[in-house]
Amino acid sequence: MKVQMLYSFLKKDIDLIEKELENAVASNSTLIKQASVNLLKAGGKRIRPVFVLLGAKFGNYEIERVKNVAVALELIHMASLVHDDVIDDSKLRRGKPTVQAEWDNRIAMYTGDYILASALEYITKVDDLSAHQILADTLVEVCVGEIEQIKDKYRFNQNLRCYLRRIKRKTALLIAVSCQLGAIAAGASDKIHRQLFRFGYNVGMSYQIIDDILDFTGTEKQLGKPAGEDLRQGNVTLPVLFAMEDPAIKKRLENVHEHMPKSELAATIDMIKQSGAIEKSYEVSRCYLVKALDSLHGLPDSRFKKTLEDLARYMGKRKF
Repeated sequence: MKVQMLYSFLKKDIDLIEKELENAVASNSTLIKQASVNLLKAGGKRIRPVFVLLGAKFGNYEIERVKNVAVALELIHMASLVHDDVIDDSKLRRGKPTVQAEWDNRIAMYTGDYILASALEYITKVDDLSAHQILADTLVEVCVGEIEQIKDKYRFNQNLRCYLRRIKRKTALLIAVSCQLGAIAAGASDKIHRQLFRFGYNVGMSYQIIDDILDFTGTEKQLGKPAGEDLRQGNVTLPVLFAMEDPAIKKRLENVHEHMPKSELAATIDMIKQSGAIEKSYEVSRCYLVKALDSLHGLPDSRFKKTLEDLARYMGKRKF
């Protein structure tokens, strides 16, 4: 089953958000507009806007107010993807050329900055100062996470805590805040929006760990980028940390570099897959998934709560 089927009842509102996203990336600059629209058309499941909408269902749901939060958060996510691709020198995303591959790094950076500025424009339409503060704090953490990721490239002596802190900033916080700000925009109680934040945080952690696993278990066609690309770029993920418990694999991983031959990279990936690291990583992801589902206890029973549960299970159990 496609994940979109889980929230098909939100299709009308998601279509409205999609149109707003198109308006948001429009620019007087033909080049920036073309680069932004290409990124938008590359697709994505719009998970963050969906979480915003579902979070808002626990309050006084008004799409005209909630859509501004949903658009802002998806734009922030899009901007971070553009900047990520520059940092990682990625040529493909979702099977299509990245902005920096199609143009160059300068165009990509300005495109990312433009999209981020558009996001800030949308969030100012939300009449709640706490929402502005939460988003500002989140942006600071996301930026710190980007810097830390650059600093940690090819640093194979890092520990589990370092990895978990990095994926919190990279992925989990934005998903957590999507759930939380949707509820805040709809006037939900403090208790509810804090519960939704915890739910989103744990879903995001589980989701990113699964993404890091799939980088080793998927094919280029399935991933939309070469398999093992994270490792080639020096990103030390959970399967790598577990695999390095074997001294022989650790020694091999410490010799990984950006220009290593494909055959050598493939052999290294096979060693990781055979080490038991993939299974251990799935277990950590499962622990976060359980925490996410526990975070929903006490919320009013509804179709929307059930959809959050179903989405969490789907996102935490992806396999190729």
